[in-house]
This record gives sequence, C-alpha cells and structure tokens, in this order.
Amino acid sequence: MLVDNNDICISGALEDYLEAIYSISKTKSSVRITDIALHLGISKPSVNRAVNTLKKQGLVTHEPYGDIVLTERGRELGEDVWRKHKMIKQFLINVLRLPESEAEREACQIEHNISRNTVEKMKSFMEN
Repeated sequence: MLVDNNDICISGALEDYLEAIYSISKTKSSVRITDIALHLGISKPSVNRAVNTLKKQGLVTHEPYGDIVLTERGRELGEDVWRKHKMIKQFLINVLRLPESEAEREACQIEHNISRNTVEKMKSFMEN
C-alpha cells in the first residue's frame, strides 16, 4: 500500500492499475478501459470501478467511453510503481537467478510492500 506526501492511500490493486495505465501510455497514444482489462487479464467492469476510484482520488481523468489520462500526480505514482517493479524483477533475475516468469510474478507481489530505501539499496547493489 502506497501512501504519498499528499496522504493519498492507494491499495496494491490500485497501484497495479496505475502501473498498467502508465505502462500502456508508454507505447500507445491513448489508454482505454479495454486496454487495461487486456493488460491485466481482468474484466472491463472491474477496470471501470478502479478507474472511477482513481478519478475520485484525482489520479486520472476519464469521461465515459473516453481515454484515461493520468494526472501529473497519477503519472508520478504510476511511474514509481513501474520503476520499482522493473528494479525488483531485474534483481530477482540477475542476482537470484530466478526464471523470468517467476521473477515477474514475485515482483508483482513484492512491489506493493517494499520500501523505497530497500529498492535503492537493491539498485546500488546491482550497479556495483
């Protein structure tokens, strides 16, 4: 669970949505409910509920049947989760020698419970 400097409390599940929106937006010019559902392998109604929650928290903008756009704060949080996931996955593959599929699953679990300090120490360890 992520709590930012503005006291926004985001569950691990909502972090996954922010990460997915951020990730999709890196490769596509627009992000839609269907894109997120396919990316996460879940139903469109589930995505719609989560997007509405993120909208209420000011992390995305979205009009019915329209594109989903991260606000500046939403982008920052999404990028933060994405970077943590990427770093953890690389650590699991490169240092612990886990297979990529296992590292992917583990990184998804760990990213929600690891401190920024620990991620930075993992990064420093891998750079040396």
